Amino acid sequence: MSAKKSMVLVVDDDIRILRMMKRMLELEGFQTTIANSGEVALKTFEKETPDLILLDIMMPDMDGYTVCQRIREFSQVPIIMVTAKGDDKEKVAGLNIGADDYVTKPFSASELAARVRAVLRRFGNQDRPAEAVFHYKDLAVDFASHRVMVKNNELRLTSTEYRLLSYISLNAGRVITPDQLLHKVWGEEYIGAPHLLQVNIARLRKKLGDDAKKPSYIMTRPGIGYIMSKTT
Repeated sequence: MSAKKSMVLVVDDDIRILRMMKRMLELEGFQTTIANSGEVALKTFEKETPDLILLDIMMPDMDGYTVCQRIREFSQVPIIMVTAKGDDKEKVAGLNIGADDYVTKPFSASELAARVRAVLRRFGNQDRPAEAVFHYKDLAVDFASHRVMVKNNELRLTSTEYRLLSYISLNAGRVITPDQLLHKVWGEEYIGAPHLLQVNIARLRKKLGDDAKKPSYIMTRPGIGYIMSKTT
């Protein structure tokens, strides 16, 4: 019996690009469903419940940022933003609103598939913690249910933010280098992409209510990495 193929929702208002990406992914072994606008994307997501979304940013009726924000209100499904070549502002903006990764136009079928597989792989792999729940100060990370509480209030984290926090808390008391975090949370191919980590650490700290200049939970060791203490 063959393994179930992962379902990818591809969103782009250019029908030629939409068909091209659909064909690329299907040749690489993925199931695909498509949407040619933001509104259609939201309806298709509810109907198909895909494993991952490839989301173009520049669309006329509802841009990719808005679609991403709407989906993040009720789902943590992995989202890869499709950005213009060399536009770092688009990449950072997408990460800031909850996207998990980005792919830059133009791309080959193998590059697109590798990006999709890398994101699906890291969301499918979870470390086994020694304890069911990690506690530090007012923070609680429930590894079994993937829930995070601060002062008894549950936080809405993206899958990437949760993996980042869980890996740091699983290694409480140890300094973790940026490359270690990039390798563990994103994959080996992301080593040497510090802006990806910096944006997500800043976003995670904001949700934790952490002051970047004087953090309570995730401390920075300049020139070395990040650490969370074991003791309150």
